[in-house]
Amino acid sequence: MATLRTKNRMLLLGASLGTASLVLTGCGAGSSGGGEGGSEAGEFSFLTNVENTTISTELETLASDQCKTAADAMPLKVDTVPQTNLDQQLQLLAGQGALPVQFAAGNAPALTKELAGSGNVLDLEATLTDLDVIDQIEPAAIDTIKALYGGFNVLPYQYNVEGVWYNKQLFAENNIEVPQSWDDFVAASESLKQSGVTPLSASGEQGWPLTRLISGYLFSDLGKDALQKVADGEAKLTDPEYVEAAAQVASLGEKGYFGEGVGSIDYDTAINQFLTGEAGMLYMGSWVLANFNDEAANQIGLDNIGFMPFPKVEGGSGVDNQYAANVGLPMAISQKAYNEGTGEWLKCISENYGSSALGNQGSISGFKVNEEVDVDPLTQTVQETISSTSESVLWFEALFDTQATTASQTNAAPLVTGSMSPEQFMETVQSALK
Repeated sequence: MATLRTKNRMLLLGASLGTASLVLTGCGAGSSGGGEGGSEAGEFSFLTNVENTTISTELETLASDQCKTAADAMPLKVDTVPQTNLDQQLQLLAGQGALPVQFAAGNAPALTKELAGSGNVLDLEATLTDLDVIDQIEPAAIDTIKALYGGFNVLPYQYNVEGVWYNKQLFAENNIEVPQSWDDFVAASESLKQSGVTPLSASGEQGWPLTRLISGYLFSDLGKDALQKVADGEAKLTDPEYVEAAAQVASLGEKGYFGEGVGSIDYDTAINQFLTGEAGMLYMGSWVLANFNDEAANQIGLDNIGFMPFPKVEGGSGVDNQYAANVGLPMAISQKAYNEGTGEWLKCISENYGSSALGNQGSISGFKVNEEVDVDPLTQTVQETISSTSESVLWFEALFDTQATTASQTNAAPLVTGSMSPEQFMETVQSALK
């Protein structure tokens, strides 16, 4: 990766949480015409959700610049569909043999796996290897995609790593070293509490910022496959070693490390607590960089924010510097619609998207950054973290069905406030798993 020149500026991060609704082209998802692949002859047709404009905007930029040759031969055609209708539309188009050349993956990995099994999704590992651009994808992004989708079959236009953000000034004032282990993390939390600061800001209303701590402990203690074993039926959340992870997180709540009223704190409030200096640490994904770069909201200053991986459980099977990660809204390529023109597009995207998206929109992707880009130091840190990481893990609910996900996230606050025991919490989630 090229060295990134640092420069403070506003970050416009197009993450999976993006809510803009600009429609880049006309008529809705089914409008791209007939023919195999659902596109007119020679079109690089692209179906995405209407809420996410980052990727399509950047592809249009590439089409007029670095990828102009590919676009002249195979023009970009963007169609949109609401996120809530995406799965239904993909299933309909697949049944008609009319999937566009490129399309947003479904709302759950299971649909993409199903489409891949029926021959509708291109094997990107083989294809990008043949195009000699497989090295343009960050290894950590490929690792995350394989864990979620069972193979490298979606493109990482967006890539988020998760970890603990901390207030450097508060750490310095309280003589706290950056925690390397779980015990260090607990000790740092106690020091912050004694200084009158909330150690950990988290949204109990959302639930998942708390369950992320459970999965972080599990992966560090039991290893990367801890939750895959649960999904495969080889282990249960009610097994003692799994309950221990819930107990450790519950203990943080029992000691008051989440502050008052964690169960009613929403997402924005949790971030604001950190950015106003009321809290010393925040577990969150790199999409939060958009908030950090909001000068009106960030009262502690961008230079005062540090980032570290989930603390290691001493004696655990996890590896050092292992980050939970996701790929935002990933995109698949139709195997049936693939042709030489698609290959030219894929080669150009692989070589240029990382630098272009980072420079134009501050959007971090799973593509390598091959040109110098002006970014703030914290964004640079995250990008370098991604580039130096070869292995990632998922999050607590990543392999759960909807019912279990709901059970997990709605009961996370009762777990840390003491109204539900660790055993009860894990039993409730385990019982909800299909």
